[in-house]
Amino acid sequence: MPHVSSSKSPSFADLERLSGVIAPVARAHGAEIWDIELKNESGWVLRVYVERLGAAEKKLSTKDAAIDLELCAALARDLSHTLDVEDPIPCHYNLEVSSPGIERPLKSEADYVRFAGEKAKLKLRSAVEGQKVFTGRLGPVSGGTVMLEEGDKSVAVSLDDVTSARLVFDFGPAPKPGATKDLYRRRRTKV
Repeated sequence: MPHVSSSKSPSFADLERLSGVIAPVARAHGAEIWDIELKNESGWVLRVYVERLGAAEKKLSTKDAAIDLELCAALARDLSHTLDVEDPIPCHYNLEVSSPGIERPLKSEADYVRFAGEKAKLKLRSAVEGQKVFTGRLGPVSGGTVMLEEGDKSVAVSLDDVTSARLVFDFGPAPKPGATKDLYRRRRTKV
């Protein structure tokens, strides 16, 4: 079941109906809806986030669920036509189709389960152990609570207390000081 960002959507938009119009077109392209947003940003923007078909069910990583630019473009073309025919939004809007990306938001308990072991940043309504922001590895989810491994400590966080959460891409360790200069010197002497 895709996320439907109704808190940011206008009252005149039936996002469930919109999802029903978009889903078959996405499936025909080998994709599935991850999220739909309709927001006013100096004009209405309909954002459709998609990933590979079956990604949520198979709990694919962000890398394995990723779609390419060509698929987004083809899907946008077909969706534009379908949305014009079905007309589920009674105003002018711009359509955007993209992947949720590697630093995607976590919006449901299923997201926390799917991405267990991944690094994430959570912002909380109420402080836990004196903190409202945590960055660490997602652990198991049970009874509406996720365990977060932050360094050498584990923190239990109620999902109801999370105001925002997203995956964090881990670039790996920072290069050693001077490593860039050494690489530049080696390249320069080989030429």
